[in-house]
Amino acid sequence: MNYARKTRSPRSQERFGTRRRPVAPQGEFAPPKTVTPALPAVESFADLDLPEAMLAALGHEGVTVPFPIQGATLPNSLAGRDVLGRGRTGSGKTLAFGLALLARTAAAGRRAEPRRPLALVLVPTRELAQQVTDALTPYARAVRLRLATVVGGMSIGRQASALRGGAEVVVATPGRLKDLIDRRDCMLDDVTITVLDEADQMADMGFMPQVTALLDQVRAGGQRMLFSATLDRNVDLLVRRYLTDPVVHSVDPSSAAVTTMEHHLLHVHDADKLRTTTEIAARDGRVIMFLDTKHAVDRLTKHLLGNGVRAAALHGGRSQPQRTRTLAQFKDGQVTVLVATNVAARGIHVDSLDLVVNVDPPADHKDYLHRGGRTARAGASGSVVTLVTPDQRRSMSRLMTSAGITPEITVVRSGEAALSRITGARTPSGVPVVIAAPAVERPRRAGSTGSAGGSLSSRGRRGRGGRGRSTGEAQGRSTGEGRGRSTGEAAARRPRRQPASGAAA
Repeated sequence: MNYARKTRSPRSQERFGTRRRPVAPQGEFAPPKTVTPALPAVESFADLDLPEAMLAALGHEGVTVPFPIQGATLPNSLAGRDVLGRGRTGSGKTLAFGLALLARTAAAGRRAEPRRPLALVLVPTRELAQQVTDALTPYARAVRLRLATVVGGMSIGRQASALRGGAEVVVATPGRLKDLIDRRDCMLDDVTITVLDEADQMADMGFMPQVTALLDQVRAGGQRMLFSATLDRNVDLLVRRYLTDPVVHSVDPSSAAVTTMEHHLLHVHDADKLRTTTEIAARDGRVIMFLDTKHAVDRLTKHLLGNGVRAAALHGGRSQPQRTRTLAQFKDGQVTVLVATNVAARGIHVDSLDLVVNVDPPADHKDYLHRGGRTARAGASGSVVTLVTPDQRRSMSRLMTSAGITPEITVVRSGEAALSRITGARTPSGVPVVIAAPAVERPRRAGSTGSAGGSLSSRGRRGRGGRGRSTGEAQGRSTGEGRGRSTGEAAARRPRRQPASGAAA
């Protein structure tokens, strides 16, 4: 039976969100066999059936040569085929699905009716949603399509208003999209192209029932694309049920680790760990440091600021506008050390970031790969350093084996040459510094919903509908963080220029 195109009954639609969760098959993930041969890969965007305006936008953004996952999947996705793509972080997945989604939506020649988008991109986190929106905005503008970003932590009233104004493409997290559907501010009946980005994390974060309920509502017979940095049995349900005869493409099939990335396990003593961390943070250049909990993040950030390190915290306890402003400060150099929970492990792209430090080792190999994926993006080099205390050595050895990585292991102490050689560590100044708190921008007028081709997400308004919690909206759930209240909507900034050889994400 072909489950991929099964429609829902009216009664089932009335009970959206209450369906019993299907049981995923046991065993390792095995990609489905492709029945129809895939079209050959291309080496130039000019070889693709893309609109001239989109090709011009690619050139303007400095995107000249397709990444492997783009060159392999775009000929097939532009032809309407379902796609199952695995690619490491930074391999270009966003444009791999985004260009096809925009080109095919534009070619249909339809304008979205109020509350009825034509294409949908589902992502697990707010930061990834904003990154996808930023990456696709110049190409959507080129073909005169409107984008709407729908995530928790922002005014649901503003987002409902944007959808009522008409948006051809919606980039959403599952929880907030479900909320809008329950309010009848969004309907998926007209969605003909659906993308799931980072599907494995959506499964890991407990979004699977919401994702399947949403997929059951999109138009039968439409195109589905599933992209992720890792594929395992958790996404097998989605692939088997919703993809029909997909083109399967994988980058780095044996591991999601990047060949241009160095991996170091630094064995440290418990009593010396904080000083070692401080010296690494005082290095020249930017660094992301990951810890398990938001309280640990706040404590380390306060300690680093007191020792002269320009640090800022990023976790689910911060409002979305604050998180957006903190990322902007990190990208423009006001902040040199981003201290974060797993909320930053996916969906953040920062140019020229060459070091990621796991102050607290991750829980599993997928978390390790996605934390490390913030560096060595778009073909650049980088290092991932994990601080390992004696009681963590055995578990980290198992994690590295699961990730398919052979790290360099070094016993270090603060102040030693080996620590400086590997991480660039140095003695901090000890002079306390103050980083201006991220400001929440002044609200716009309620009638401002963006222009054609731009993002319909707005800045900073705390609307009446903005205080409700987004059902199932995760904020670093894997680190035990709680849900935050909506406090305004982050800015949809014009995206930075993409790497010359493809798109990040």
